[in-house]
Amino acid sequence: MKNNSKVIFTLAGLVTVSIHILNRVQYSITTAKKTLESSNENQEPLFYEWRFGKIHYTKKGSGSPLLLVHNLTIGSSSYEFNQIFDELSKKHEVYMIDLLGYGLSDKPNMTYTNYLYVQLVIDFIKNIIGKKADILAAGDSAPIAVMACHNDPEVFNRLIFINPQSLFNLNQIPSKHTKLWKLFLELPIFGTFTYNLFSCRALIEKSFENEYFYDRNKIKEKDILAYIEAAHVPDYHSKFTFASYAGKYMNTNIIHSLKEINHSIFILGGAEKEDNDNILENYQYYNNAIETHLIPNTKQLPHLENPEEILNQIEIFFNN
Repeated sequence: MKNNSKVIFTLAGLVTVSIHILNRVQYSITTAKKTLESSNENQEPLFYEWRFGKIHYTKKGSGSPLLLVHNLTIGSSSYEFNQIFDELSKKHEVYMIDLLGYGLSDKPNMTYTNYLYVQLVIDFIKNIIGKKADILAAGDSAPIAVMACHNDPEVFNRLIFINPQSLFNLNQIPSKHTKLWKLFLELPIFGTFTYNLFSCRALIEKSFENEYFYDRNKIKEKDILAYIEAAHVPDYHSKFTFASYAGKYMNTNIIHSLKEINHSIFILGGAEKEDNDNILENYQYYNNAIETHLIPNTKQLPHLENPEEILNQIEIFFNN
């Protein structure tokens, strides 16, 4: 029995060490090209010293201030706006932010919630932009913009959403199952290994081909590399935001806030994104002042797949 126990413990130790080495190799491979830094090489990196960590952002242009807030999925970062950032900055003072836990911002080990990001967005506008701002929020960040505008309406002007999260999914709150899943993902070695499986190149490529883009031929290698890098830099800390996201901690019911805000809201959607018609109709049902427009032949990331049409629709909205 003692010999068997020694063998089991030895094997367990070897497996643990092997997985740790695989985790380190994965990190080295995925961050070697520094795609995120090179995507804004003409812009000086800026950081906002927020209460929970340093927030990376980029600023360019002059005119009415516009804040761009990225999605919350694996690999999301301000990179997703890089096809529209320069053009928008010709008429606006544009701020492109990496939310806490994403991109080149700090990624502390904590629980990330909608309310955390609501406060970050409000603080950023007040302390960095310093005046009322328009906001363009993509995907899961649209509810953050809704809640932030409801909580502090005086710091916001107009709201633009790109493929906002469905109101039905936002009602899915943490359960025993998702709480356990979050705890497992936060484990030092085996949780990191599991996260690396979810954020590997094959699965990120699959997301681009099946969910993010309608036309696979428009997917660029640089886009894939940027998402892979954002999911792994620095080290394994991106897993903490993924753990909170998978655990449903970033969800919250926004219907009450959506009904009450009186700001101009414009929703852009990918015409080929599954069930997008119903999602947009639900938003309009609770706030009939919302305007919508579907971008043809696009899915989740029309601002990367068809940036020209996104820019055209944004300017039409701003000029109305």
